[in-house]
This record gives sequence, C-alpha cells and structure tokens, in this order.
Amino acid sequence: MKTNPGNYFEDFRLGQTLTHATPRSVTAGDVALYQALYGPRFALQSSDEFARGLGLDRAPVDDLIAFHIVFGKTVPDVSLNAIANLGYADCRFLARVFPGDTLTAVSEVIGLKETSSARTGIVWVRSTGTNQHGHDVLSYVRWVMVAKRDPAAPAPPPHVPDLPAAVDALFAPEAIDFSRWDFALSGAPHRWGDYAPGERIDHVDGVTVEEAEHMMATRLWQNTAKVHFDQHAASSGRFGRRLVYGGHVIGIARALSFNGLANAGLIAAINGGSHANPTFAGDTIHAWSEVLERIESPGRADVGALRLRLVAAKNHPCADFPLKDSEGRYRPEVVLDLDYTVLIPR
Repeated sequence: MKTNPGNYFEDFRLGQTLTHATPRSVTAGDVALYQALYGPRFALQSSDEFARGLGLDRAPVDDLIAFHIVFGKTVPDVSLNAIANLGYADCRFLARVFPGDTLTAVSEVIGLKETSSARTGIVWVRSTGTNQHGHDVLSYVRWVMVAKRDPAAPAPPPHVPDLPAAVDALFAPEAIDFSRWDFALSGAPHRWGDYAPGERIDHVDGVTVEEAEHMMATRLWQNTAKVHFDQHAASSGRFGRRLVYGGHVIGIARALSFNGLANAGLIAAINGGSHANPTFAGDTIHAWSEVLERIESPGRADVGALRLRLVAAKNHPCADFPLKDSEGRYRPEVVLDLDYTVLIPR
C-alpha cells in the first residue's frame, strides 16, 4: 500500500518515536494568513520597527504560528484517525521563530490507555519542533482520542504519564530589551505590576467562526485530521458535521485577549489545557482571562511573567461566566480552558 491510512490506537507503542514528514519553511505569507484568520494586534509580532526598537533585527512570528505548524506536522502520524484532541501540557516555547526558518517535528509516545468502550484509546505524545540550525523551538505534550481499527484487538497495559501542573523554567529571550517597550505604540499602558492574581479580564469582543475560515486554517497548518475537513466522513460520526480544529479556537481566543492584555504578546509556556466542548462553524467565540500568578523573571528587571487562565465560550458572553455546573462538569458553552504563561514588560 502506497497511501497512508493513519495510525489506529493499536498501532502505537509506548516509547515509539515518530519522525514527521514535511519540513515547513515559515514565510511572510504564513504571517499574513495568520493575521487574516485570527486578527492578532500584538505590536512586537506586527512591526519590524517595533521589534528593532527592542533589539531584534525584525519581528518574530506569533508564537502560535510555530505551535500550529508543529502540530500540523504531527497529525498524519498521531491524530489522522482521531475522534477528538483532548488537551495539552508542559508546552515550552524555547526560541523565537522568524520568517525564513524551517521547522521539523518529532514525537515520542509517552502514554496509552484504552477507553471503556474498547472502540477507542487515548494516546499521549511529546512533540518537539526544531529549526534548521538544530535548535528546539517548541516542545509540548498532547493527548488525543484515537479510533481502534478492530475493537476486539488487545489493548496494551495502560500507562498515563505524570505531567507537571505548570512549566517550571521559563524562557525570557535575552535579545529583547523590554525596558525599551513603547507603550503608546503597543496600545495599552499596563505593565506586569498592574495585574493582580485573581483579577479577571473580560475581553468583550466576539468572533464568529466561518466555515471557509476554519477549513482554510486546517489546510494552512497542513492538518489532515478527517474530523476537520471531510464532511462525508463526519456525517456518519457523533455530531454529523465537521469539528473546528481546537487550535483555531485557541488562535481566536488568544487574539481576543489583546483587549486587556495588549503588552502580553510573547508566550513563554502552555501549562495545560482542554477543549471542553466542540466548536462548529457558525459559533461565536468570546473569551476572558484570569490572572493566576505573577512570576518574577530571575535576573531581569525589565520583564516578568503572568500565568493566565484563558477561557473561551461559544455563543455566550464571558462576563462572570461560570465554567462548570453544580456537578463539576464543564458547561456546554465552554469550549476552551487554557492555562498558559506570557511575558510582559515591567
């Protein structure tokens, strides 16, 4: 067989290494399409001149572009036969990515567990993106529910990896001098010390997911998971229609967060997260953030970190919005619950 049917749950082995095909060179076109799809307004990634003012040669790409590209590389080997992508943990942004960089990806299977139905299983992988110089730019864990080829196939012994609640070492780029930050041009005056743990920020705006846009996103990131682009296959599934790629929802929610977090344009880590409920074309996404922790950056007086909880809801404003019902289950409107850490000037 010359075609790739994708891996089913019984094809994975604990400790297995998956080298993913097609290296991807990041271009200015990727940046423009990311802007068109999500609408981020963070100054550092929007302007070469702003970046030069902080000591860089030019603007880096948005950190989530690197995340999407590396994620897309992994799909044919990890989640082509996915039922759903379930969550993320221990995601570290290790180096800035610029147009012209070429990214490749490798994953290691670090956990396996058959579900109670015996028709699916959950696969945990650690994926690493590397640039053309051999430097790791991104490393993260995700877990995905994958269909079994044969429900009667024996399952491997369950192994659920022990994952940290938060990334313990944060990357603050030495090349960026945050003391030279231009708050007038960035769009807001708020610094690291202006945010307090427990503070909640309603990002106010809403964005409707269009069918054409989420389809374009799956192609842009070379995400080949059937649940996102194949309506013929999806019509016989649980929902009867295509699911919006979860990373697309992250991109929208992150862009919405500019209104309230305009100076938090650099992501240091994604500590954990889950896609609580599916999103479909036609849903309108709202978002709010809660400040979980204010973190000192060792040896740096110009920059600090904020650990944030970014929550997205569909078709429901987020002001004072409860996440879970009285039984501790996510409310059906909640589509994203993401714990991540950003860098912000002091």
